[in-house]
Amino acid sequence: MKQSTRESLVAKSIRAVKPKRSVEVAEAPREADLDATGGVIAVSRALHLLDAFGMQDERLSLAELTRRSGMHKTTALRLLRTLALAGYVVQRDDGEWRLGPAAGWLGARYQASFDANNVVEPMLLALSQATGESAAFYVREGNSRTCLARVEGPQPIRHHARMGAMLPLELGSPGRVILAFSGEPGKLYEDIRKKGYHFSIGEREKNVATVSAPVFGLRWALLGSVCISGPSDRLPKAKLIGHAKTIMKAANELSYALAGRPTAQTPSVVSTWHP
Repeated sequence: MKQSTRESLVAKSIRAVKPKRSVEVAEAPREADLDATGGVIAVSRALHLLDAFGMQDERLSLAELTRRSGMHKTTALRLLRTLALAGYVVQRDDGEWRLGPAAGWLGARYQASFDANNVVEPMLLALSQATGESAAFYVREGNSRTCLARVEGPQPIRHHARMGAMLPLELGSPGRVILAFSGEPGKLYEDIRKKGYHFSIGEREKNVATVSAPVFGLRWALLGSVCISGPSDRLPKAKLIGHAKTIMKAANELSYALAGRPTAQTPSVVSTWHP
């Protein structure tokens, strides 16, 4: 056989056994790995364990973590050890568990980048468009309330509230709602807590009507109240009550955006509503 022929056959043999380049394909999660919401079960369970730590909990035993999470001891221990590898929890010498530095760093980064206006203002805009009235967000400042954010309604005649002005808590539905969900005693405030909203007509300003609902933040602590306002002749009692469901929906959506999933601290008027 000629030299050129042998070289050609060798070259063909080499090409024939040359390995093919591997192509990585992202593996879709198996159906058995997903929960009812479409989330990955293992991740959901791990996050549920982290949520089991309360603000006052410096450390928790494995038994308490399994009780709070509803998980089997073996499952909880496996997940805790995985979280410990990433620094989200730390096991103490006595066997109990505490949150780790990675959890603290994650919280710090969240707080550093979080701006309430980024979620409050879009909600107020949507609320104003849905009701045709001005929408505002109030927070407590000592024994007063102040308007932190506001979106003017589309109507030519509308109620104007000055941002930053200190207003009484006990006059007007925004302040009454803040008082109610701060634990103020009395039948009026008990009714507000039960209904989840409050309306007022001419209470602080003559010919001005408002309807408000509470907004909650991290760990379901009261953050403030959201309201719509306008002339009382355009917002009689029946119309205010009709808008109450829209106000509560907007307030609850904002609360879930700020506080996350429901916990034992979630007020009953919010926990019956889900996003």
